[in-house]
Amino acid sequence: MAYTQETVHAIVEKQQAFFRTGATLDVNWRIEQLKKLRQAVLDHRDMLEKALYDDLRKSPVEAYLCDLGPVIVEVNEILHGLRRWARPERHFSGLMCFPSTRTTVYKMPYGVSLIISPFNFPILLTLGVLAASISGGNTAVLKTSSKSAASTEALKKLIADIYPEEFVTVVDGGHDVADMCLEERFDKIFYTGSPAVAKHVLERASRHLTSVALELGGETGNWCIVRKDANLRDAARKIAFFKLCNAGQICININQIAVAEEVAEPFLAELKKEFIRQIGEKAEENPDYPKLITEKVYEKCERLTEQYRDRVIFGGTGNRETVRFAPTILYPVKIDEDIVRHELFCPLLPVVPYRDAEIETLLDVIAEREHPLSMYVFTSDRKWANRVMRTLQFGGGCINEVCIHMMVKGVPFNGTGHSGMGAYHGEWGFREFTHPQTVLTGRTHMNLPLREHPYSGKAGERKRKLLKWFER
Repeated sequence: MAYTQETVHAIVEKQQAFFRTGATLDVNWRIEQLKKLRQAVLDHRDMLEKALYDDLRKSPVEAYLCDLGPVIVEVNEILHGLRRWARPERHFSGLMCFPSTRTTVYKMPYGVSLIISPFNFPILLTLGVLAASISGGNTAVLKTSSKSAASTEALKKLIADIYPEEFVTVVDGGHDVADMCLEERFDKIFYTGSPAVAKHVLERASRHLTSVALELGGETGNWCIVRKDANLRDAARKIAFFKLCNAGQICININQIAVAEEVAEPFLAELKKEFIRQIGEKAEENPDYPKLITEKVYEKCERLTEQYRDRVIFGGTGNRETVRFAPTILYPVKIDEDIVRHELFCPLLPVVPYRDAEIETLLDVIAEREHPLSMYVFTSDRKWANRVMRTLQFGGGCINEVCIHMMVKGVPFNGTGHSGMGAYHGEWGFREFTHPQTVLTGRTHMNLPLREHPYSGKAGERKRKLLKWFER
């Protein structure tokens, strides 16, 4: 379908009209829609897995592990807690409000939401966010990525099978269609992608003062620190798995490793062994290894690899025909080089050596740069690791582990600064797509003249004394 500003406007108007009917305010109705979504993912599993293979060459196992399964988990968590989360809160109004004693906080939906999803996890980062939107009682326009065209077509079919257009609809197309959407007055925008595009989204949203949530990769990338007291084999095994996943095209993936120079050689030896054990000596020839989303990304990998050819110690090869590029270790890389000052979003892995005794200097450099979305540290010094995790600013992270912090139920997935704003998953997603609306219930009898004039003379003095007493 060829979209125009008029057709996009008509879609938004339909959703606004449907929202005003009040149908989405019913929690039981929301639960039914979420159950439909869960069942649709299960019923369309083959179609979705094929789409992910066509777009990214994801194997069925990786597709279910990283895209489909997490949607089911997300919906199940919401179904388990939604009635409790949506229940209005009752509060005592306090003596200052006497004779009113009851105040209620309602968890109200924003209204019509716009969800702009990326190519790298086109099912999870569309339907997972949609589940949060539905839980809050919103309607949704889903602007999916033009880069993952097969997944977009699959999502259009899935959504059309279970929801009317006035409740949820998929809009496809490029940046021009995204801009058409951003011209409209939405009540909530949720964008997942790059900081550069996020600035554009925020600027457009500011015209209507629309509430925005952003989940971004982080402008200077996510750090992984391997200290000299780390279990090197364990660290290498987990890092290799993560860098292979989706060929490094993950917002929370490791952008660069800082390794203590005292253990750099044995660590790198273990990392090479793990890449070979898990994917083979030529990853680009393994059918289970995902491809890069476009030839442009492949060319970026080639260009950077050639730039650092004298420091390629593993990988550095690719297959242009299949758009696969092997995991590539670059070593040694200095901390102020350009390659570690930008998010790579690909299988290249720069490794920065540092002296373990100078770890605090390294942390200072990381802290001075833009906040990453994720942070990973490998060490046996739990006290030091805990201090790092509670003092550095980043979205989320792991100690002696990678990525699975985002799979924990009941905790938020979020970024800060250039890695985003807002949060979702479970109850945090419900909160992101609702606003707390406070309502005090007044009384028509026993109202005191405390707040009324006169404020001077003896009456004013008595009122001042009472006000000070109420403040306690």
